[in-house]
Amino acid sequence: MPVFRTIRVLRFVVVALAAVPLTGGCAYSPSIGVLGAYFPDWLFCIVAGVVLTVVINLILKRLQVDHLLGPSAVVYPSLVTFLSLAVWLTLFQH
Repeated sequence: MPVFRTIRVLRFVVVALAAVPLTGGCAYSPSIGVLGAYFPDWLFCIVAGVVLTVVINLILKRLQVDHLLGPSAVVYPSLVTFLSLAVWLTLFQH
C-alpha cells in the first residue's frame, strides 16, 4: 500500500512542477478600473467588436448590399472576432 501512495505523491509532484512554467504569464492581469471595479480588457474588446459589427451591419443594410456577404452565421461571428482582436491590438498593447 505505501508504494501506491508514493507513486501518487510522485505523480502529483511531477504534474505540479510541469505546471509552474505555464503560470508565468499569469503574473500581470491587464484590467481597467471603472467606478472602482476592475474589468479585464478583453471584455471591453468583445463589446467593442459587437458594437462595431452592428454598425457595419446597419451600414450594409442601408446601402442594400448585405446580401452579398454570404452566410450570416459565418460572416458576422468572424467579423466580431476580427474587430475584437483589432481593437485589442490597437488600444491595449502592453
